[in-house]
Amino acid sequence: MSTNLPPDGPEVTTPPTSRVAPDTVVSVPIPSGPETGLAVSVPVTTAPPPERLLFTPPVDIYDSQAGLVLLADLPGVNPKSLELQIQDNKLSLLGRCQSTVPPHAKLVHREYEEGDFVRSFILSEDVDHEHISARLTNGVLEVVLPRVPRAAPRKINVRSE
Repeated sequence: MSTNLPPDGPEVTTPPTSRVAPDTVVSVPIPSGPETGLAVSVPVTTAPPPERLLFTPPVDIYDSQAGLVLLADLPGVNPKSLELQIQDNKLSLLGRCQSTVPPHAKLVHREYEEGDFVRSFILSEDVDHEHISARLTNGVLEVVLPRVPRAAPRKINVRSE
């Protein structure tokens, strides 16, 4: 873990690589305030085949009136190597980022991960599983998680006998 000390602010801590061993629960620190120096941990569970190391791609999640939009940074991912699964209200992103270095070139510096990845999310009951859509554009995966339409109020007629 590396530590940087900005001249006029609190200590900033950078977590080590996000590669994990199979069936490991990883705590990802999330700052709870811009200047508090406090962090909370969010457990991330992985369930890969036993012989692989995985990384966790970064994501942004936005809430809108129609539902949630998940954006995952996946540079170097071929759409054919990307898989999205839903099982028991859990959405999983699985795939492989491969090298984009031309055959006769030498890699000098890389800032994104290469190899297998997995990322899972527990979906709430108001996500419409049947209408989830996804597209990969320029290394960014967009997953749209629409809400289940709410039943419109209606009048119920009462019969007399």
